[in-house]
Amino acid sequence: MAYSTLRGRGFLLPRRLNNLGSAYEAGATGGSRSANWRPSNAGPNAATQALPMIRRRSRDAIRNDPWARAAIARLVSNTIGTGIQPFPLHPDKEVRALLKDLWADWVPDADADGQLDAYGQQALAARAMFADGEALARLRPRRPEDGLAVPLQIQAIEADHLPVEKCEGLPNGNQIVHGVEFDGRIGKRVNYHLWRHHPGDYQFGTRLPQSLVPVQADQVVHVYQVTRPGQVRGMPELTTVLLRLKSLDNFDDAVLFRQEVANLFAGFVTKPEPEAQGQDPATGLLAEYDNDGYTPLTSLEPGTMQELGPGEEVKFSQPPDAGDNYEGFMRQQLMAACASVGVPYEVLTGDLRNVSDRVLRVILNEFHRQIEQLIWTTFIHQYCRPIWAAWLDAAVLSGVVSLNDYYRNRRLYLRVRWVPQGWAYVHPVQDVEAQAREVRAGFRSRSSVILARGEDPDQTDQEIHADNARADSHGLVLDSDPRRTTSAGGPVKDQPTNGE
Repeated sequence: MAYSTLRGRGFLLPRRLNNLGSAYEAGATGGSRSANWRPSNAGPNAATQALPMIRRRSRDAIRNDPWARAAIARLVSNTIGTGIQPFPLHPDKEVRALLKDLWADWVPDADADGQLDAYGQQALAARAMFADGEALARLRPRRPEDGLAVPLQIQAIEADHLPVEKCEGLPNGNQIVHGVEFDGRIGKRVNYHLWRHHPGDYQFGTRLPQSLVPVQADQVVHVYQVTRPGQVRGMPELTTVLLRLKSLDNFDDAVLFRQEVANLFAGFVTKPEPEAQGQDPATGLLAEYDNDGYTPLTSLEPGTMQELGPGEEVKFSQPPDAGDNYEGFMRQQLMAACASVGVPYEVLTGDLRNVSDRVLRVILNEFHRQIEQLIWTTFIHQYCRPIWAAWLDAAVLSGVVSLNDYYRNRRLYLRVRWVPQGWAYVHPVQDVEAQAREVRAGFRSRSSVILARGEDPDQTDQEIHADNARADSHGLVLDSDPRRTTSAGGPVKDQPTNGE
């Protein structure tokens, strides 16, 4: 085999590989399989230039395509559920209780538009992140006389307010990339340049007057999935499947329309020869004939039984069906779409045929792992964490809570455990037994089990204590009380008395 020397490097490469450009097929520039494959080398921000068009198509698909709508709904419900709750981790128990109570009081007041609570806004932000590619929100300080539990509200803003086309350098050295202004020295986000009104809104038939308003970056919450280093804007979750879903929807509509048209013709009456004008044997009335000598079309009602004249015969039409491969084709295409979006086919469609409990558990475990990664690495970090910090600052600055050491030990107050809604049991009996054995073996704590269910361990313990005290006061002995009965239902021997 002839070899050629790589100039200046001293390496020897086979001439055949050198002509193709790479030892890997994916890097070859010649050959029938790769000659027409010229992918873009756009950077992380140049690749998002088409974001407005992709976003409009994504919204259209969600409005009109049932599978696109279901995919976004599944992602939002599994990511947020009933809400991702904060549990403060301050070492003082009383401070923890104070902050939890204050947060619970503020949750109904969180929305600047007054339509949702704080957890409803989480779901709205998650939906925007999946459907539009990103979610925006402004932190809105309020006056004490507004009567809020904490003088702060969150204003949800559609990502259209942040113009993709806004890219320029500023005289002070700062750079604006897709509407986001960065410090020219260290690259820190400084401002978000937002349209004062939504660019697609109209009032009284005319477009609203527009102007860009710079808003400090620490007053804006920006949530999106970062898939490339340096990426400034997010892309919709349906980006890779929009064309597939559009083609699939057109195909499905075509099959449906074909069946509708084909079924309009139920049957045909054939006669040996044209009859003279007289009584119509199909209706018993005087027959009416067209200019061509044939009787006009008549309709049949369900359950009709009709005698025909001598020599007449009925032939029923055989309209084309959807084809033997229709179901398999639709399933295959939906599986590909589900794989791209990250929602299991079984979860999206509810089709559990030939799926056992073990296989379903594997599918759900993988789906849950993906959702948990998104919750902890993206949504909590970009949305929940800055809102908690702003809420805490507003509560202290307004005097709603008096924390004398807050400015010296602010980090202690910012420590919080975010707890998403727990996953439903796949097999309740087996799952609970497994958790009980883990606790008894010391592999995990009761608190971790309760937190995994999305509940507060302190509140759970208080409720158990209150239940036990109420049962004791009434002299009740329940088989669910481990102090009185064993798991087998028998009495507990050698029960310790109070003080022992």
